[in-house]
Amino acid sequence: MYSHNEKLKEHKRMHSGEKPYKCQFCDKLFNFSSGLKSHIRTHTGEKPFKCDVCDKMFSQRGHCKEHLRMHTGEKPFKCSVCNKIFRRSIDLKGHLMIHSGEKPFKCEICNKMFSHNEKLKEHSRIHTGEKPYKCEFCDKLFSFSSSLKIHIKTHTGEKPFKCDICDKMFSQRGHFKDHLRMHTGEKPFKCNVCDKMFRQSGHFKEHLRTHTGEKPFKCNICDKMFAQSGYVKEHMRIHTGEKPFKCEVCYKLFSCWANLKRHILTHSSTKHS
Repeated sequence: MYSHNEKLKEHKRMHSGEKPYKCQFCDKLFNFSSGLKSHIRTHTGEKPFKCDVCDKMFSQRGHCKEHLRMHTGEKPFKCSVCNKIFRRSIDLKGHLMIHSGEKPFKCEICNKMFSHNEKLKEHSRIHTGEKPYKCEFCDKLFSFSSSLKIHIKTHTGEKPFKCDICDKMFSQRGHFKDHLRMHTGEKPFKCNVCDKMFRQSGHFKEHLRTHTGEKPFKCNICDKMFAQSGYVKEHMRIHTGEKPFKCEVCYKLFSCWANLKRHILTHSSTKHS
């Protein structure tokens, strides 16, 4: 049991920044002994906290509690502005910044601002090319966990989203929604600069960069910046020499589809001459 004085000493460290507890494995410092104990489990792999529903194990009690809410559906954290509820306090904090407009985290490469640090870390992978998520089926690597989840469905064949109009099936909710707009003609994404309308959010975001001049995608070889990820892929072929597009008439190879299309016209004009 801690005495009142010991509790007071611990509390004072929040103000002083003193970190007297040091990890024996990596030398990281902590304000509190409890923080050090939790951290040490990341080195030892110890997971003493067990989910009573699915038996999943956790290194921290708080993570176990958060996980349990997935089973119970409990969302105890409520936004005071719009009443939206959340399972985790960190999700509520990130959401509140939508209302405040606060974006305290800045990308040092392209100056884009983010409401919370996790989003900045994810964004940074666009520039660094880091791909920490690996497919268990084909070993393909991904920058984002969401991209890996989507990719895995190409192996499992899972297509849970069905169009009620034409019965086409989709593996991704976003693709399903985009497809539905082909039937409805809806274009919900509007550019506030030129009023152009878009069916897909991805196309809308790409269009916005024509106004802002933002170029978030970087070539890792020569540092040239691009507005679209597809442009980086095309540009990279200058360095790699890859030419994946082949003319079916003369078998000439091209690094980009647009060049192949222009080339094909030379064959059609030859036929008509």
